[in-house]
Amino acid sequence: MSLPEHNARIGESDSSVGELVKRASEQLSELVRGEMRLARAELTEKGKRAGLGGGLLGGAALIAVIALQALVATAIALLALAVSVWAAAAIVTGALFVIAAVLALLGKKQVARAVPPAPEAAIDSVKADVEEIKGRAHR
Repeated sequence: MSLPEHNARIGESDSSVGELVKRASEQLSELVRGEMRLARAELTEKGKRAGLGGGLLGGAALIAVIALQALVATAIALLALAVSVWAAAAIVTGALFVIAAVLALLGKKQVARAVPPAPEAAIDSVKADVEEIKGRAHR
């Protein structure tokens, strides 16, 4: 094969390789766009379901609060059989304040354990990985 024939074949293969790369790039772009459309549609559907679920959970919480209020009234009425109504109401109110104080203290301890909000174990692990990589790179 002569040099001009060889160069002509290289030109043909370059253009075909270039064309293949161009087509692959276009197909990859279309694939990514399609996947993004699919992800958007899926997230939209999940968002609608999450909104509906959140609304139903909110309604359930409201009904639970009302039920707890009815339970408190029942406790006062039951205790009023043994003592006067005002004393029964004061006793139940005091018990509720004690329960609220205990829950507040427990919640405060949990919040204190959560600060700072950085993922410290993950940060330490990444630092150790970086040090390991540095150590291996210098060998």
